[in-house]
Amino acid sequence: MRKARTARRRSGCPLNASIEMLGDRWSLLIIRDMMLRGSRTFKEFLDSYEKIATNILADRLRKLIAYGIITGEPDPSDGRRQIYLLTAKGIDLAPVLTEMVLWAAGHKKTENQALVRLMREDKEKFLAGVRERWAARMSAE
Repeated sequence: MRKARTARRRSGCPLNASIEMLGDRWSLLIIRDMMLRGSRTFKEFLDSYEKIATNILADRLRKLIAYGIITGEPDPSDGRRQIYLLTAKGIDLAPVLTEMVLWAAGHKKTENQALVRLMREDKEKFLAGVRERWAARMSAE
């Protein structure tokens, strides 16, 4: 069995730590899909608009699990498949992702303006809804 390797950070800076944990755009898009679309399986992540490659997806899922942002559990209906779920640490990224969406929408023409409008109109209500859906999924598991 392979021993888990502990990654050394380049510095103790909190921003650096968050960048190293989240890694790149793919990690953020996986988290987005889990938060907003309810994606839970490898196939659902592959079906995302951005078309992530299978090897990159597998790597990012492993890293997100290693950092405790998501968990991976065997699917009760098919033990060969994994079900991925956000942890409490992962759902704590909801305000961060919301701010990133609002920042991008303020500086670039983007799609899904209905979502942006919801976030702008009542950010706290939007975030409460994200957390409620997450809690409902967690209690169903």
